[in-house]
Amino acid sequence: MKSRKLSRRRSRAAIVTAAAASVVAGVALVPNWSAGAAVVDDPTVDAATKATFQKLADAVFTDRTQALVHGAAQKQTTSRFSGDVRLSSTQTRDEDKALTQLRGRQSSIAKLGETYSAGSTQVTLDATRVTGRTAKADVTETTTLTYAKAAAGQPKNTGFQAHHELTFKADRQGVWQLTRIQDTDDGGLAVNTLSKPSVKAPATGDDGNTTPDAPRAATTRNPAAVPKTLTGGTYDYKAMAAYAEKYWNNYNTDYPDFNGHGAGGDCTNFVSQSLKAGGWKHVPGYVYDYTKWFGNADIQSDSFVGVNEWSWFAQNSKRTTPLANVYQAEVGDVIQMDFDRNGEKDHTMIVTYKANGIPYVTYHSNNTYRRSLASLIASYPNAYYYAYRT
Repeated sequence: MKSRKLSRRRSRAAIVTAAAASVVAGVALVPNWSAGAAVVDDPTVDAATKATFQKLADAVFTDRTQALVHGAAQKQTTSRFSGDVRLSSTQTRDEDKALTQLRGRQSSIAKLGETYSAGSTQVTLDATRVTGRTAKADVTETTTLTYAKAAAGQPKNTGFQAHHELTFKADRQGVWQLTRIQDTDDGGLAVNTLSKPSVKAPATGDDGNTTPDAPRAATTRNPAAVPKTLTGGTYDYKAMAAYAEKYWNNYNTDYPDFNGHGAGGDCTNFVSQSLKAGGWKHVPGYVYDYTKWFGNADIQSDSFVGVNEWSWFAQNSKRTTPLANVYQAEVGDVIQMDFDRNGEKDHTMIVTYKANGIPYVTYHSNNTYRRSLASLIASYPNAYYYAYRT
């Protein structure tokens, strides 16, 4: 989504003893790790300690993934950490709460007929910054969940990427403790995200353009079908889906990336690119004119990158018509969400797959592949939903 909007003394080399994680009853078991010798002065975060930061993060997010897997043993991998990198007591309590919430989410999703039979998580360390006895580590989490008992024609997996900032603090003995985990994606819509999704300030129209409110869509299952032709008409909906699934976690460098660092989120920018790939044509003009729509590497209209602005353009231009129920959406259709029900839309997604009456959406911020509407509705039951037939 987008709206314009040194250490003084070097410690001895750290030692990491880590065997590959075993898988027992579907749950990764991580052995004990320790890194860094005790120090009197500010500790150095060398390569071995950074590796342990990463592995601790991997274990934390693996726990969160397994909490979503139906029937997985509830043994926590992070509880096995000891030595010189560990969770603080406060963060341990926070993680216990997080896992409890995620198990509740798994139960809610299961009630809507969806479960995950397996999950895998990998974490990469992107950057580390050290100030005195505090280290901040930027990590990327990549998770895949396997749909349980997928029927013929249904996707086998869903996946997402999430970015986090981890804060570690060292005591006078050089023991590093993980004290805080902060999600850094603009949006925060990964299936294991527990923080509230970001909500933007109300958007306003200008230049005398009309800004019609899209009608809300129901979220009840099994509505009357509203089929459409995927190819051969004005637009190529299969091409829209193919583009989205190609670039869901590998951004097209022909466009700017608005995800993270307070940029506002990339969800609508991404959906606009997908629509363009399927035949939507530019309507050039003033960037703030919501009756115009265009985007490339150098310039983008607000309607190309803004959630509400896109909705206004889509309705004014008659390129979309509303659907009464989100489950009526087909491949190439667009779904938006208003998290706090204030009338301002906060997130944009595109349907890239449909099977057995369930649309699966792909989106940015968090980068997500084929997440079912059942999962979204179970995770955000109080949001307002909007469905657009493209």
